Parts: sequence; structure tokens; C-alpha cells
Amino acid sequence: MTDIVLALGRSLRTLGRGRVWLLFFGPAVVALLVWIALMVFGLESLIASLIEQPPMTWLAAWGVPWLAKLGAVLGGWLLILAAAFVTAMLLAAIFVMPLLLDHVALADYPELARLGKDSMVAGAWNSVAAVLLYIVGSLLTLPLWLIPGLGLLLPILWMAWLTRRTFAFDALTVHATDQEWRELRRQDSLPLLLLGVTLALLAHIPLLGLLTPTLAALAYSHFCLEGLRRLRQGALVAVINEQPQIEEVK
Repeated sequence: MTDIVLALGRSLRTLGRGRVWLLFFGPAVVALLVWIALMVFGLESLIASLIEQPPMTWLAAWGVPWLAKLGAVLGGWLLILAAAFVTAMLLAAIFVMPLLLDHVALADYPELARLGKDSMVAGAWNSVAAVLLYIVGSLLTLPLWLIPGLGLLLPILWMAWLTRRTFAFDALTVHATDQEWRELRRQDSLPLLLLGVTLALLAHIPLLGLLTPTLAALAYSHFCLEGLRRLRQGALVAVINEQPQIEEVK
């Protein structure tokens, strides 16, 4: 938990550097426009569509149509929020994350050698694949919303998973080798997800939530690069036959 607080604190400190604000607000502004457009043109029809689908039809058949209507309204709002969040997530991951990562790495972790693969295509594909899995998983687990409490818990867990899957990969793909990435994922699997849960909770705060994808880019950059720095502590970085190597210092 200390590492999560440290990463978030360093992210806020990074926001104190003027030019970062231009990157910070960009995805949120675009996502806000998407959110407004969906509310104006799509909310009513979305609610009408949801109320005709299970599990809302089951609730109506059980004699609680008011609960079905409430579930459809809540589902409509959550889907629109998720659409706006996903838009901001993709924009932040594909266009903003590489710029923020360069800034954070140079300013706060200049000693970390770049031993990974600098591939924008790989990062973009990871982000798109994560979003597709997020959408499919969210739809497949909709019937579980009938279980008390899961209607609130599942969106947070899915959003946390999406945030971790997207930004943890992007934060390390340039600096970490495949072996280092596997080791960090093994060591910090739970903290990486808990950081995603923290950010997912922030994402459900109106308006502020649209800023969380860029905050996630900063937080995962700090968390992952700090983890990589600890992993390499006591190691010597060398270049042998033009291939980066990590050797333990005896």
C-alpha cells in the first residue's frame, strides 16, 4: 500500500510541472464531449433498450418493474460513463502515455537504462485488446448484477483490470526486458491491481473521473519505474554485442 501512496504522491508532484497540464487535460476534454453527446442523443434510447433485456425483463416478470426501471437507468449511466472513460483511456494510452513516460523517466528515473522495446504499435494494440476484453467481460457479467452488491463492485473491478492491463504494460515496455516484466508482474501483481482499484474508484467521481486515465498514466509510470529501479538495485547494466544485459554485481 505504501508503494501505491508513493506513486500517487509522485504523480501529483509531477503535475506541478507546468507543461504536463497540457497533456493531462487533453483526453479528459475529448471524453467529456463524448459523454455529453451520448447523454443528449443516446441515454433515453439506451435505457429503453436495457429495460427490454435480461436481467431487467426478469425483474419485471417477478413483479418489481420499478426495480427493472432503476436497474436500466443505472446501467445506462454506467455504460455512458464507461464509454467516456474508455475514450479517455485510449487517448491517454496511445497518444499521451509515451510523452508522459519520457518526461517522468528523464526527470525522476534518469539512471534507468531503456532495455525494452520502443514500439508504439505494440502499446496501441495492447490498449485496444484490453478495451475489447473489458467490453466483452463487462457484458458477459451483466447477469451477476442481480446478486446484491455486485452491480457496484463489478464495474470497479473491470475498470481496475483495464487500467492495470493498459498502463502497466505501457509503463514498462520501453525500459524493462521481458524477464524483468515477468518478475515485476509476479512480485507486484496485487499492488498493480490495487492501484487500478484506487483509480477506478476515482473514475466514478463525476467529471474528476475523466481525468483518471491520465492520472493512471502518471501513477503507473512512477509505480512501475520505481519497481524496476528496485529490481535492478545491485545490478550492473552492460551492452554486450549490441544487446543490453543485466548482470548481478558480485
